[in-house]
Amino acid sequence: MASRTNQRVLLGFALLCASALPCADSSRLNAAESPSRPSVAAANFPVASAARLAGDGKQTRFILDLDQTVTFRATTLADPYRVVVDVPQVNFQLAPGTGAGRGLVKAFRYGLVMPGGSRIVFDLTGPAKIANSYVLDAANGQPARLVLELEEVDRAAFVQSPPPENRSELRPTIAVVPPATLPAAPEPAQQKPGAPSDGRPVVVIDPGHGGIDNGTQSSGESEKNLVLAFGLALRDRLEKSGKYRVVMTRDDDTFIPLNDRSKVARNLNAALFVSIHADALPKAEGDAQGATIYTLSDKASDAEAQRLADAENRADAIAGFNLAEEPTDVADILIDLTQRETRTFSSRFAHLLMSEMKTTMRMHKHPLKSAGFRVLKAPDVPSVLVEIGYVSNKGDLEHLVSEGWRSKAVGSMAQAIDTFLAKRMATAGASN
Repeated sequence: MASRTNQRVLLGFALLCASALPCADSSRLNAAESPSRPSVAAANFPVASAARLAGDGKQTRFILDLDQTVTFRATTLADPYRVVVDVPQVNFQLAPGTGAGRGLVKAFRYGLVMPGGSRIVFDLTGPAKIANSYVLDAANGQPARLVLELEEVDRAAFVQSPPPENRSELRPTIAVVPPATLPAAPEPAQQKPGAPSDGRPVVVIDPGHGGIDNGTQSSGESEKNLVLAFGLALRDRLEKSGKYRVVMTRDDDTFIPLNDRSKVARNLNAALFVSIHADALPKAEGDAQGATIYTLSDKASDAEAQRLADAENRADAIAGFNLAEEPTDVADILIDLTQRETRTFSSRFAHLLMSEMKTTMRMHKHPLKSAGFRVLKAPDVPSVLVEIGYVSNKGDLEHLVSEGWRSKAVGSMAQAIDTFLAKRMATAGASN
C-alpha cells in the first residue's frame, strides 16, 4: 500500500507538471472545459418546430423554424467535411426522422452540447462553403427562421478559406450559466485536490453519449436515454446505502466530451468509474445479445471489441469537433506503473461484476472483453465500461425499457460495487 501511495504522489506531481504545458492545439473547441458541469435552471428556451433542406448538389439551403430569433455561429470543417452551427440552448421539437440528407448534405443531427448551448452538425457530401447565413424575424404569419445557404467548392478553395477566429472560443451565443454543481477542489495545502471531505469512497457513474450524440438507436429508443435511466437508478441505489459519494458525469441530456468524463473521476480521486452503454450490431453482422463488461487494453480482445471501441471513441467527432488529442503527459514510467496497478483492480472488479450480473441478467457469450476505450484511460482510477445489452436485439431491448429488469440489474451491479470497495477499503485500512 505504501508503494502505491508513493506512486500516486509521484504521479500527481508529474501530471501537475504536465498541466502547466501549453495546449498542443489551441484551436480545438472544448465543449465542456471543466468536468464540473454547470446546471441550467429551467427556462423558456427557444423552440425549434421544423427543419428542412432544399436544393441540389451545387447549392443547398437549410431552414430551421423557431418561435423566436436566436444568435448563432457557423463553421466549416474538413476531414470529414462538416458544417457546425452553435446556438443557445434550443428545445428541438422536430418530427421523427428529421435529419435526412439532400443535396450537399448527407445528413444532419442536432441536440444539446453543453448546458446553455445546442449544436447542429451537417455531414457534407464534399467540400462546400457557407455562401450565406442569417436569421429572419417572424412576419406575415411565418415563424422566425435560421437559414444556412451552402455552395459546392473544390478542395483547394475550401482549404484556402480563412479559418474562423478564435475557434476555441466558439461560444458567443451560449448563455451564462450558474456556478458548477460539483464542489470546487479544496486548496492543495489542505488536502489532495478533489478529495471528498466526508471520507466516503467516490463512485463515478458515466451514462454514455447524451445531447447531440444519441448513441445507437432502435425501435424509437435511443441509447443515450436508456443508459441515463439505468445510471440514475444505479445512483439512487448506491446513495440509499449511504456508503458512497456518488457522482454522475451527466444527469440530463447533455453532451460531455470523453476526456472530461474521466477527468471527473480523477479530479475527485474516485475509487471506481463505471461507464454505462448499450450496443447495437449492424444487421450485416447478424444478431447478438446480453451484457458485456469491458476493461482497458492497448490491444482489443477481439474484432467486435475493436469495432465498439472505435465507435465509442468517435463520440467527440460526432458532436462536431474532434477532441481526441490531449497534451502528452510527462513521467511516462510513473504513469505506466500506476496504470498497471489500476488495470489489475479494474480486471478484478470486472470479474466480480460478471459474477453478480449473471445471476440477474443475460450475459453475452463472451462477457469479459478489453479494448482501447478513451473513456477508461484514467491512469489511477479503476474503470470499466458496461454494455448492458444490445438495442439491436429485440429481447434485450425489451429488458432495457423494463423498470423491473432495470431494478434487478442495478441491484446486482450495486452488490458487485459493495464487494469490490469493501475489499479495497479493508486492504487500505490494514496497510495504514
